[in-house]
Amino acid sequence: MDKHGILREYFGHTAFRNGQEELIDNILAGRDVLGIMPTGAGKSICYQVPALAMNGVTVVVSPLISLMTDQVAALVESGVKAAYINSSLTYPQYCEVFRRAREGRYKIIYVAPERLLTEEFLSLSESLEISMLTVDEAHCVSQWGQDFRPSYLKIVEYVRALSHRPVVSAFTATATGEVREDIGQMLELNDPFVITTGFDRKNLYFGVLRPSDKFSELAKIIRRNGDRTGIVYCLTRKTVEEVCEKLCSSGVAATRYHAGLSDAERRANQEDFICDRRTVMIATNAFGMGIDKSNVSYVVHYNMPKNIEGYYQEAGRAGRDGESAECILLYSGQDVRTNRFLIENCSDDNPEMTEEMRAEVRERDLQRLKEITFYSTTSGCLREYILRYFGERSPSYCGNCSNCSANFETVDITVEAQKIVSCVYRVNASGRSFGRTMIADILNGSKRERVISFGFDKLSTYGIMSDMTQKRIVKMIDFLIDNEWLALDGEYSVVKTTPKSAEIVRDRVTVEMKLEKEAPAERKIIIDHGVNEGLFVELRKMRSEFAAAEKVPAYIIFSDSALKDMCRKLPVTEEEFLSVSGVGKKKAERYGEVFCTFIEQYASEHPEIRSVGTAVKL
Repeated sequence: MDKHGILREYFGHTAFRNGQEELIDNILAGRDVLGIMPTGAGKSICYQVPALAMNGVTVVVSPLISLMTDQVAALVESGVKAAYINSSLTYPQYCEVFRRAREGRYKIIYVAPERLLTEEFLSLSESLEISMLTVDEAHCVSQWGQDFRPSYLKIVEYVRALSHRPVVSAFTATATGEVREDIGQMLELNDPFVITTGFDRKNLYFGVLRPSDKFSELAKIIRRNGDRTGIVYCLTRKTVEEVCEKLCSSGVAATRYHAGLSDAERRANQEDFICDRRTVMIATNAFGMGIDKSNVSYVVHYNMPKNIEGYYQEAGRAGRDGESAECILLYSGQDVRTNRFLIENCSDDNPEMTEEMRAEVRERDLQRLKEITFYSTTSGCLREYILRYFGERSPSYCGNCSNCSANFETVDITVEAQKIVSCVYRVNASGRSFGRTMIADILNGSKRERVISFGFDKLSTYGIMSDMTQKRIVKMIDFLIDNEWLALDGEYSVVKTTPKSAEIVRDRVTVEMKLEKEAPAERKIIIDHGVNEGLFVELRKMRSEFAAAEKVPAYIIFSDSALKDMCRKLPVTEEEFLSVSGVGKKKAERYGEVFCTFIEQYASEHPEIRSVGTAVKL
């Protein structure tokens, strides 16, 4: 069967997405590949399709048990013979997988990197015809990546140990140019075909908020999303516990995940979330890499993470099914200080790194922290900022982020910039340095005790911007920092002048910035044409019943996007059912008759669904 036949029969799609076919063709031609594709772009198809087209077995190295479990369950549900080898297997199960593998019963075997160099797995590998080795989440091999894992260094040793070198394919969602080069070198890719399909996820809305009460803002976001699924990322275990407890007390079906919980509780909580028994997961960044849950409608970062790579990967867990979803970051200055402390005091578990290398990694991590801080405080387009960070050009207005969707106006702030720089200069000249809030308080004429006790009410710049809110002054300070007219310095991110400051106070350059108008724009209403909410709800109920009976997550039966396509196409025959996106031959055989019969009956009772548009507030 050719690649198109495999895509149609096993995965229920009629066409490849951007970049998939080029990667597949190069693999089938025997060439190593490196694919950088955003979450939701279909990386797994790029190695699963050639794995089924090639002779022999494909070994997939994957970092997390949960990822392997989900991927194998989805493959088996689609009619693909697959298995995984990791620490979750009992000894009898472990032996059974090895026995079946030796009998040629599998086309795809997922394995944890720690297992690669064990005597048993090396022996098994030599008994198999391994046509391809796939490295999922390949950024984990790079010490410059955001999630370096020393166990990934075993991969190249494993490839060297094989008597026959297979095609090596590597995939990741987030990698800067430096990390991409590191992946190629660390995995010893041989003249690889490299493609970056683009980091833009147009279905995702990006927002940064600076609420005075983070929990109240979070509660508002969760209420707005109703019973839709969401993930809330927190910086520390303590915050996870506090937020989860408060949400549960207020009636939200929330659960928690962090490294301080027992393995049993983490597994149980994750399963509750994956199977939609709990709609909100509160977690540290220990949760989520490779979680193949397609119907996450929103991701909220309760605290600013340490870098843009980690943020974009975590935020990208929303909207994997292509449906509209939102990614909100709740920012505060304390997040910067907490992250700096974590970076400077973290311990590295790679014994091969020298102190000099550790110092270099720390320095790069601190630079990444600056980048995510700038993202959190910029007044420009958030999408453009992210794409520019990953080396892509993008319009400065996307229309689907909090900065673009707010009513913005370009304002001449030359006079205000002069006042701000002058204030910073006078504070520094007094032998003291303070952060953005103190500078804004001085300019605003605040009566706070700290301002008065330091004698800042005697400065000539005290109160000279009293007609402006502190929040607006801070935004202007951030803008001046972004453009290097000012700088943040030291452990406590104090504001300092720079060599460029003279351009403002001496050269009187014109300074303009985009500032929010007082009344923010309303969120857009998008019409989801052809999706009847009543039918969609009923199909979800049917899906849940099948999932409960088969003890798999609901999205493995059908994704939300597949159910919505059923609502649009209203299939009543097996042939029509096969035209639904995400429905392959095996799923059509298993579920087609039941779903078609129900849809036909529902349509006869609700003739209005033949032409309907459902309004969805984003």
